[in-house]
Amino acid sequence: MEKIQCQTIVYSLNQGDHGFFWKMVHEKMSFESFALAELMDLNTLEDMANGTSVEEFILLGFPGTWHFRVFLVVVFALTYSLTVIGNASIISVVWMNSNLHTPMYFFLCNLSFLEIWYTTGVVPKAIGVMLGTSQNISFSVCILQLYFLLSLGSTECFLLSVMAYDRYLAICYPLRYNSLMNKVLSARLVLSSWLGGFLAISLLAFLTSRLTFCGPDVINHFLCDIDSCLALSCSDTWPVELATFLVSIIVVVASCVVTLVSYMYIISSILRIQSSHGRKKAFSTCSAHLSVVTIWYGSTMFLYVKPSAKNSLDLNKLVNTFNTVVTPLLNPFIYTLRNKEVKQALGRAFQRK
Repeated sequence: MEKIQCQTIVYSLNQGDHGFFWKMVHEKMSFESFALAELMDLNTLEDMANGTSVEEFILLGFPGTWHFRVFLVVVFALTYSLTVIGNASIISVVWMNSNLHTPMYFFLCNLSFLEIWYTTGVVPKAIGVMLGTSQNISFSVCILQLYFLLSLGSTECFLLSVMAYDRYLAICYPLRYNSLMNKVLSARLVLSSWLGGFLAISLLAFLTSRLTFCGPDVINHFLCDIDSCLALSCSDTWPVELATFLVSIIVVVASCVVTLVSYMYIISSILRIQSSHGRKKAFSTCSAHLSVVTIWYGSTMFLYVKPSAKNSLDLNKLVNTFNTVVTPLLNPFIYTLRNKEVKQALGRAFQRK
């Protein structure tokens, strides 16, 4: 019976019969038994009926008991702390060791710097959402978070492709590497990655900001993302979905193709090396980067490379957790555990202390 009543209400709203809507709410059912009562207050329902634009959203975070949410808060806080410490340590070690002042470690420092801000844009707010102290987020801040995270994600795609190209030059042209990948070129590649990442998302963020939200105002997530905005919008979302798909092709797929082609040449060159020691040494220089690339592109393509940006929000929430919380933590450990030079530099730093 409740399902039929809710369907009648939705039909009434779609037909613009707001008087019938309020008659159903006030006369035929109590607000406590209304199916959306847990997600919307009376003001939100009035906004839906009157077509008023929503100016603030409520982030749900993760469902579960209070003890479960506290457990997640502890995990998120611990992961965030380790991420910041790990990536900041890589930057410090490279900065203090002159023998690490090479293009490869210059790119790695930029990646570590990016990861710090990428996880910072998510975890503090997510902790507030799970504790229930900061569930509200204004529309402008929501769009700003969306733009910030997507821009940093795009920049990471470009940086990873640049790092793959750098390894291609180092392995395929070892004698000419220093002249090919000089400081000027490496600086230009990094600057292009940052500018390209933020410019690529500008149009998408602008189109998203032009969407109309009539209610409900509840986002089933711990952050603002494209899928959640599209699910709540009461206006035509086709331009945003098309822009999301095109940007995904340009940023994610194009950078992934560059990375794959680079590694095809790298593997081909490694297989032509006669000695097993030489092959092992050559592969060790790019194995860490290959691990990071596999993790990052796998989750990113699932989230964004699809004809329609709408997807299972619960599944997106899990993948986003991996992308924004777990991956930034894994990167410093992958690069340090599989890189002899960085491990030696860290060992010397701890010995001095």
